[in-house]
Amino acid sequence: MKIVALAGGVGGARLADGLAQCLPSSQPSSPALPPFAGEGSLTVIVNTGDDFDLWGLRVCPDLDTVMYTLAGIGNPQTGWGIEGDTFEALEMLRRLGEDAWFRVGDRDLAIDLRRTQLLREGKRLTQVTDLLCRSLGVAPNIHILPMTDAQVATLVEADEGTLAFQDYFVRRAWQPVIRRVRFRGIERARPPVEVNTALDDADLVVLCPSNPFVSIDPILSLADVRDQLRGLRTLAVSPIIGGQAVKGPAAKMFRELGQEPTALAVARRYADFLDGFVIDRADANQQGDIERMNMRVLVTDTLMRDRADRARLARETLDFARTIPA
Repeated sequence: MKIVALAGGVGGARLADGLAQCLPSSQPSSPALPPFAGEGSLTVIVNTGDDFDLWGLRVCPDLDTVMYTLAGIGNPQTGWGIEGDTFEALEMLRRLGEDAWFRVGDRDLAIDLRRTQLLREGKRLTQVTDLLCRSLGVAPNIHILPMTDAQVATLVEADEGTLAFQDYFVRRAWQPVIRRVRFRGIERARPPVEVNTALDDADLVVLCPSNPFVSIDPILSLADVRDQLRGLRTLAVSPIIGGQAVKGPAAKMFRELGQEPTALAVARRYADFLDGFVIDRADANQQGDIERMNMRVLVTDTLMRDRADRARLARETLDFARTIPA
């Protein structure tokens, strides 16, 4: 089976790790959970709307979070960055008078330096990402793809004006009240051929429990992606549990945009192409309303507390997929 996951942020990276643990030859894997027989490859299509330039370097936060997680070097406490990283360069920048508001570790900075160097040599972001993945030891049957090689910028229109995403998310700690989210450059951007091929060949597509507005919507807004999904067996795992996001501003965004943050509200956003939806037991009362949108529902424990939880949820999602006609 060829699995494609759409992801961004920490929640997306964690489920992608669970799916990776279900592959027959992926490392690192959980010794308590043997591979899920028959699953052959995983391709993770990652949001790049939050990419930006910092100190002359191209920074790709969602790509790096997914890459570090699947390479087994991610920081388990924060969900982002590299475990055990140091911050000497950042401290020196502050000493030199720089407003070092974006926390980049020393090894993380090396990734940004290498990425920028390769991009300046003329390589596409897709090629650069693959080179970085192989250097960091991501398993050969796992592929991490940026959603586009073009530059797309997520902009948050808030009560305080229009903010670049990282200004909103990191510098302002997602406190401004949002009015709208838009993606500058999305009209001209196209998925790379690798993304189109992965979707064409996919046996199953899984939308990870990522923020619908700023992690999944940029991918779905690319030309033809949504149409491609309508012809595929596609599931999603809700990022909302009991009216709250496990991490990040998704629930706050729902409220500020005039919607209740519920699993049902997430399902409605994907109803035109989704075949199945995975929700938490805390939201079991919404199962009937979701099923009336012509999608099947799995009710389970969707909170991923550790790597074993990630693998369990991924395995349950794959088992659920087998009950849905291709």
